[in-house]
Amino acid sequence: MKAVVLDRFGGPEVLRIAQIDRPSLAPGQVVVEVAYASVNPADWKAREGWLARYFQYEFPFVLGFDAAGIVAEVGDGVTRVKPGDRVVTPGNQGMGERGSYAEFVRAAAERVIPLPERVTLRDAATLPTAGMTAWQATLDPRPLGLGSVVVVNGGAGGTGSFAIQLAKMVGARVAATCSPRNFDYVKSLGADHAVDYRAGDVFAALRDWAGGPFDLAVDTVGQGTFVGVLPFMKRGGTVTNIGTLIADEEIINPAAAEAAGVTVIPTVSAFPEQPRQLTALVDALAAGRIHAPEITELPLDQAAEAHRSIQGGHVRGKIVLAVNAGLDA
Repeated sequence: MKAVVLDRFGGPEVLRIAQIDRPSLAPGQVVVEVAYASVNPADWKAREGWLARYFQYEFPFVLGFDAAGIVAEVGDGVTRVKPGDRVVTPGNQGMGERGSYAEFVRAAAERVIPLPERVTLRDAATLPTAGMTAWQATLDPRPLGLGSVVVVNGGAGGTGSFAIQLAKMVGARVAATCSPRNFDYVKSLGADHAVDYRAGDVFAALRDWAGGPFDLAVDTVGQGTFVGVLPFMKRGGTVTNIGTLIADEEIINPAAAEAAGVTVIPTVSAFPEQPRQLTALVDALAAGRIHAPEITELPLDQAAEAHRSIQGGHVRGKIVLAVNAGLDA
């Protein structure tokens, strides 16, 4: 099969197109023919070797956490999907296997979610990493009540795009930080207010809009950009920080958070929760309660260009690689 591979860690230039073996089938596993593979910030970090602390890379390695496509084969014991089904999956790359920048990817059956006909494969490909992480950061920490105040740092990115929509889905009031060029975009996702992250006292501007402290702050950016939010949180409120893997990153002081009565939760999408989260996201997308973020589509052989864009840190919405777009017909 055709795939984008790397033979060593490095910059986008290490990515190359190659012919490699199609993934083998195993009990409890599903092989999916990939229509679209989503690109995430974690991909460039995986390319540079940042995930070596979690699993051993076997070169040539294939990146890509997210795929939407058609079931090609199912292993022994798999009953929830069958060949020909349209599905979305986070694949097995997070477990050290080859990922979704390829014509075929293998995934654990419980994390392969069937798609209703009204959900396109292109839209579905945006859901796994960004959507599940947003769900974990926004809806899983504690229930949000009608009118809860939620602020999202980095609302125009993939995770932020979903966090805004999920908070609005349950009736929260939502403000997002972003650049002015993205104000209309985040408002199209449902944000009630947008604040320029570079202009003046961001937290005071958010508080002035909210009319008081915040129930939940979702920080999708990290790198110390939102550590000042603590004095603006309600006692009993929550700050969720999306994991960046950046060493020596400035974080909220745990003792100060405890004294303020604020819970700070480092957030990544946990494997055991992914089937539930992804199924709920598919249902919400099918019902029109959320929609896919803005999508930039590139062909598979432009994976390096996708990495340069996402590593720059200012991609609006999601980038997807078209592996076999004809499957979406």
